[in-house]
Amino acid sequence: MGHHMGMNLIKDGYNLVVYDVYPEAMKPFKELGSTAVTSPRMVAEQVTKIITMLPSSPDVFEAYNGDQGILRGMQPDTLMIDSSTIDPSASKEVATIAADAGGTYIDAPVSGGVVAARDGALTFMVGAKREDFEQAEILLTSMAKNVVHCGATGTGQAAKICNNMLLAVSMIGTAEVMNMGTRLGLDKKMLAHILNISTGRCWSSELYNPCPGVIEGVPSSNDYQGGFGTQLMTKDLGLAQNASTATKSATPMGSLAHQIYRVMCNSGYAKMDFSSVYKFLREDS
Repeated sequence: MGHHMGMNLIKDGYNLVVYDVYPEAMKPFKELGSTAVTSPRMVAEQVTKIITMLPSSPDVFEAYNGDQGILRGMQPDTLMIDSSTIDPSASKEVATIAADAGGTYIDAPVSGGVVAARDGALTFMVGAKREDFEQAEILLTSMAKNVVHCGATGTGQAAKICNNMLLAVSMIGTAEVMNMGTRLGLDKKMLAHILNISTGRCWSSELYNPCPGVIEGVPSSNDYQGGFGTQLMTKDLGLAQNASTATKSATPMGSLAHQIYRVMCNSGYAKMDFSSVYKFLREDS
């Protein structure tokens, strides 16, 4: 997703300084004239607006506060926008450290997946002070269809983990129905059409159907390669369960979804797109 986000910034005329732990990921940007560096610190030494996209809370802490982290080379009044999905408390902690160092950190996780990232149609959920949001919004609009101010630091993450828990539940439900329907003899495309003009309609059925051959250009029609990995969805569901415990919120469906995706990770699906729950159900039922 970060690749597509960067490309959309270039399309809007921004000059980028890029860093990735995998050097090959920076090659397309170098070919377009971007500057590639070898650490987050070196990024911070050259720019005053930074966007990060990382897998987990420890990765964010390392990128910002590690020995070669952003805060080690940060210029005064730097705006740092983190589009990772991490624990809201982790975002608040990094924001405090960044403020003490003279910068501004905001959380701005995204929804929409790889396709929306490619098309510049992401939804950003932003946790920040109003004035910081307005500054960030200018950048985020180059990559987004929707940029929503959720409130103070950490609220963007709160909105994201709520969204992803619902996404996981709806994807499992769609996979169960597509599996059962085809075993009942229904044509898969006809079944998907009925769902999408009826009350069962949801994003998972309409735009990201997990049954291969229903929609072209989505991971289910590419052997579940690309997209949003099962391992990442499992991580996000873990964050949701932590929040559920902290707020004493009953989330039985979210808890069950977390367990299903954990089993999938232990069954060879970790690197497949999370819609591979359809394949998991067919092979294990």
